[in-house]
Amino acid sequence: MRVSRRTRAIAVLAAAPVLLAAATPAVAQPHHRDDPGRQAERLARKLVEQSSGESAYRHLRQFQKIADANGGNRAAGTPGFDASAAYVHDQLEKAGYDVAYQDFDIFESKTLREKLTVTSPEPRELKTTAFDFSKAAPAGGLTAQLKAARVDDTPGCELDDYASGTFTGKIALVKRGSCTFVQKEAVAARAGAAGIILYNHSGTTPVHGTVSDPAGAHIPATGVSLADGEALAAQLAKGDVTVTLDVATEAVAHRTRNVVAQTRGGDPDSVVALGSHLDSVQAGPGINDNGTGSAGLLEVALKLAKETRQTKKHPKPLANKVRFAWWSGEELGLLGSEHYVKSLTEKEKRQIKLYLNFDMIGSPNPAELVYDGDDSDRTGAGAGPAGSAQIERLINGYLDKKRVPHWGTDFDGRSDYGPFIEQGIPAGGTFTGAERLKTEEQAAKAGGTAGQPYDANYHAAGDTLKNVDKKYFDLNIDVIAHAVGTYAQDLSSLRG
Repeated sequence: MRVSRRTRAIAVLAAAPVLLAAATPAVAQPHHRDDPGRQAERLARKLVEQSSGESAYRHLRQFQKIADANGGNRAAGTPGFDASAAYVHDQLEKAGYDVAYQDFDIFESKTLREKLTVTSPEPRELKTTAFDFSKAAPAGGLTAQLKAARVDDTPGCELDDYASGTFTGKIALVKRGSCTFVQKEAVAARAGAAGIILYNHSGTTPVHGTVSDPAGAHIPATGVSLADGEALAAQLAKGDVTVTLDVATEAVAHRTRNVVAQTRGGDPDSVVALGSHLDSVQAGPGINDNGTGSAGLLEVALKLAKETRQTKKHPKPLANKVRFAWWSGEELGLLGSEHYVKSLTEKEKRQIKLYLNFDMIGSPNPAELVYDGDDSDRTGAGAGPAGSAQIERLINGYLDKKRVPHWGTDFDGRSDYGPFIEQGIPAGGTFTGAERLKTEEQAAKAGGTAGQPYDANYHAAGDTLKNVDKKYFDLNIDVIAHAVGTYAQDLSSLRG
């Protein structure tokens, strides 16, 4: 699950083989008396029965083993990631999928300087982290008066959060929340700010923001903790505050790859796409984030291959082509999924009828969160493209039958559904929570501890095999299996 971090990268398109919707010609399918709905129900039931967290746990053990052998992580552009991709690729190839790598280049942001000093009225140095790809401050740092942007439901996200003209040449103090780091940095620059200090909305560590790429940087940018940000705001309320901001970063090139596999059968003009990011952050092995989603997707793919393997005596055709993807560079800004979507022609985009995303499906203090396709929660980014509401309804319906409490979660752009919904492709999926805090209602209905993060080891060295709730891991694999079985045979519910 992407959020601010120590390194950040951008993708550069590179010629490489990848499976697209038109890569495999349509296979003539034998006639069946069953209608699509019955076929879908039967396949979904079988996949749920055969797919389990217990079986998929072997993939998590492999990801942990790979991380242990490669410096403790599986980050994009590292040997740990390459080994993870090879493992997934080989499993799919043995199962009979059309599978390929999609190579592309990324640029990692490395921090050269990051220092923030209050120079008046009370000199002190604050712990800070430079934005990835931040514009460099002048030698010796940028010294200017500090001024706070308005704190509301969308702090620093819109130009009217800045009093007209009063930020020119000053350093903006902005609270994290609602919109992307990219937007906050760009809006502060438009308001005339000479630099930006972003402070966290929770926790005790400095927020690590980012701009989209080196070319997109406008002003020197850095992050501080919630406590330090609130202390600066309180000091500003009493009078002028001057700070010196000194940051600089460097872009370093690496090569990485997506893994894309699809069924040999099924209509290539009707593609059911699913994805999970395979990369971890540098800080840890990423077993929940996102080994769980990657392992769950792999397990269902393997069971689908076994269930639908065609023989002369027992043909088991699919109505729709099913495509699975394991993305690289999600932690660096959705790079793999963005690269993939950009590589598609307009026809190939139209062939994808929906995209399902599974990112962090075994958080240790979990809540079952379903992407809010219809915007019934009335928060954040709004509804997904047409069909997203129906995907949410399918997943909610399955959870309701299982009597599992669930809640909506916003399409906030933090995972790999983002590039798909930008192209109008309906999307959905599940998520069990990252660094945000579990609510009292969620704890009362689903257990766990209210007021604590869904995953206290999020983006940390502690995201190991011990960091997975096996019950929710198993539950969400069933959700994947049910959705795959349903949509592989019948897409009529998308129009319902």
